[in-house]
Amino acid sequence: MLALPPGLDPDLLRSFVLIAEGGSFTRTAQAVGRTQSAVSMQIRRLEEMLGQPLLLRGARGVEPTLHGQWLLERARRILALNDEILASFRQPEVAGEVRLGSPDDYAVRWLPGILARYAASHPAVQVEVTCAPSNELVERLGAGELDLTLLSEGNEPPGGRVRWLWRGPLLWVGTEEVARRRPLPVTLARGSCAWRRAAIEALEGAGMPWRMAYSSASLSGSLAVTLAGLAVTVAMPSPLPEGVRRLGAEEGLPELPDFGIGLLRGPASPVAEALARHIEESFRTGEALEAA
Repeated sequence: MLALPPGLDPDLLRSFVLIAEGGSFTRTAQAVGRTQSAVSMQIRRLEEMLGQPLLLRGARGVEPTLHGQWLLERARRILALNDEILASFRQPEVAGEVRLGSPDDYAVRWLPGILARYAASHPAVQVEVTCAPSNELVERLGAGELDLTLLSEGNEPPGGRVRWLWRGPLLWVGTEEVARRRPLPVTLARGSCAWRRAAIEALEGAGMPWRMAYSSASLSGSLAVTLAGLAVTVAMPSPLPEGVRRLGAEEGLPELPDFGIGLLRGPASPVAEALARHIEESFRTGEALEAA
């Protein structure tokens, strides 16, 4: 009888993904509850099984090789599906309604994939989504009108226990020609948006002359203005529409700070906890960001 080749062990893939994302065997060993030598052995087993080196030590710690980068993208999807299957069979049936808040920009990028996967594993739950600026969503959560909400860093309430899902840089986006105009024409969200504050503080701190050319309630509106060649704006790393690109020091623009995306919960309930875990897992595995 023909022997079948061995399959990929999810435990090996999970250790590989954690190392590739975090650049550390030590932190990965702590996360998976194993010794560092045991994790190293896991990676050797995986490399022997696949016949290619997957990780290399570089200037920034441990980094994936070209084969490792190829595997990383697929391992995230395998682990997400593996965890979804286990959760579906192990967790008791959850039913009811949950009210989720999200800024418009996050809703467009991530919620379609997140909610589709959640509906597949929790078909008896109805999700009601409210889109609004982060500060308004935090207020509505405090008033009991939402069960949980995504929010941008800088809008978290005092003493609020925020679960940070992702952290990365803000970017200037637009066209090179517009970015070299002085005063710099800028389009930003209205009100107390954290991105608006970060952009203005960076421009003022650099002593750069600028003017508020347009304002919008969402990133989509700001991008429309940049596509028209009227101003630059700020955005997070993600696919951009054709016609605009990332801008920076080469165009004379000041560096922008990192920012975080968080999840804030209201009073606990089974349906809200189930959705919160699903959102956290989507970001942890990279599934949410890959869908952007």
